[in-house]
Amino acid sequence: MFFSCLPKLKLKRSKPKPANIFGQDPKSKKRAAWSSSSPSLVEPEQDEKSTPASQPLGEDWSKFLQEYPEYSLTSKLDDLRKTDFTRLDKSGETYVDYMGGSLYPESIVERHTSFLKEAVLGNTHSINNSSRASSKHADEAREAVLSFFDAPSDVYTVVFTANASGALKLVGESFPFKQGSAYVLSIDSHNSVNGIREFARAKGAHTAYIPATSTGGFELDQAKSTLDKYRSSTSSPCLFALTGQSNISNWKAPLASISQHASSLGYNVLVDAAALAANSTISLSKNPYVDAMAISFYKMFGFPTGVGALVIRKEFLSKLKRPWFAGGTVDFVKAPGEGMIWAEDLHEQFADGTINYLSLPAITYGLQFLSGYLPLLPLRLSCLLHHLTDSLLQLRHPNGNAVVRILSSIPQDRVRSVGQQSDVGSLVSLIFLDNMYIQPLGQILQNSFIEHAASKRNISLRTGCVCNPGAAHAMLGIPSQIEAAFASLSASGVQPTRARVEGILGREIGVVRISLGLASNYEDVMKVVRFAEGIADAPTRERWMGEWRRAEDAHV
Repeated sequence: MFFSCLPKLKLKRSKPKPANIFGQDPKSKKRAAWSSSSPSLVEPEQDEKSTPASQPLGEDWSKFLQEYPEYSLTSKLDDLRKTDFTRLDKSGETYVDYMGGSLYPESIVERHTSFLKEAVLGNTHSINNSSRASSKHADEAREAVLSFFDAPSDVYTVVFTANASGALKLVGESFPFKQGSAYVLSIDSHNSVNGIREFARAKGAHTAYIPATSTGGFELDQAKSTLDKYRSSTSSPCLFALTGQSNISNWKAPLASISQHASSLGYNVLVDAAALAANSTISLSKNPYVDAMAISFYKMFGFPTGVGALVIRKEFLSKLKRPWFAGGTVDFVKAPGEGMIWAEDLHEQFADGTINYLSLPAITYGLQFLSGYLPLLPLRLSCLLHHLTDSLLQLRHPNGNAVVRILSSIPQDRVRSVGQQSDVGSLVSLIFLDNMYIQPLGQILQNSFIEHAASKRNISLRTGCVCNPGAAHAMLGIPSQIEAAFASLSASGVQPTRARVEGILGREIGVVRISLGLASNYEDVMKVVRFAEGIADAPTRERWMGEWRRAEDAHV
């Protein structure tokens, strides 16, 4: 492994059905809806110590360890939490938005800061000493990325980008789409993958979506059928974009089988690994049918932001044609005129100007750091996710109705040993239900209320469609209603907006997402569970609704 030649990093030590969301009050009338269904408010100044949301967190610890004895094998991550993430306990913040961005270990920032204080680095587009130093560190970072993903350097190279979205855009704008080409992707895809369809459409290519299941992802046979259909009728270049792990449905793709099938049909295979790379081991040597893979380093280890990468087969990269050039991508340009000479190194031809040379050394540190903990993560997160989902599904309102409805894929298999991989990701997407007053389906609590109440309890979670509208709509069971809403607005000559679409549907669109990661522990999960218990407790919920109403009024 490349990391052996680096200096040692000293560390500081039965699934419910989706809810029917229709017939609810529009967002513009949400306050009236709450008032009509809620009793008189209890002022938030009252003591909350007697509420379920503040019960002692450690009372079920022994029971948890009895149920998940393998959790103790990940104690190294508890040591890490105490040394590299001290700010979490100091601030009292419960961070459960790792799909949005991982938290950076303090030791990486300290090491990189010390390095920058001593180093003299210049723009890589020169040959002076400072530029040579920057180029050396960029090459080391590139080598580290290839080593981390087990990508042979004679087959793959690395193009540094601003993020995974930039890496996906690079392929989309440079792919030789033409009349007769097909761009195939899953409905369960990030908007950065959806956006490639604009490049395909502009060049006359057809875009085809693989249908999503009710819990996201796709059925393998249906995916193969879609790929077969659009490849059988054309010899034009075709691109298949595969989401390695969904950032909303928690689904993991069968990477090896589907990429091999697509490649056998002549597709180039592009993998969005932004979510997958954060907690799973990826070997491109064992997945040789992947032509390119997009990643964001802040999703993996938190620092730095503004740097991503496209790990790509050199053979595939040579077939891509950029629609423009910039500083550093060319060696010579005739101006005015049409003549220019591309840079000699292929990866330089695809850089968007000057790379982030001051941050690239931190990539080397970060990958070295993460490689020491990645084997433990699936085991740790499997225990926590099983406990979280089981605890949430057991919650009931006084009338016996469920407090939450989980919409994402629930883990079926438990990880029981270090190094074993999980069958799903490390998140849960759900909706909260208020069944106290409306029978039998209940009223879905507004996501804006949930996020406000969580923030007031120092819980950082995410709500909305989280940049994955296809899966969100499929999980909520509303694709046809979304289509009807757009058609209605268009027929009326009204410009569609999110507020107008939500007004037609009668509520906010989206889910509550809780995602776990490198620094997550049992206490984090239990704080989320206690928060959900607070939603289930009528007086507590109404007190939190009062806080939300006052905050809404303050913004009007």
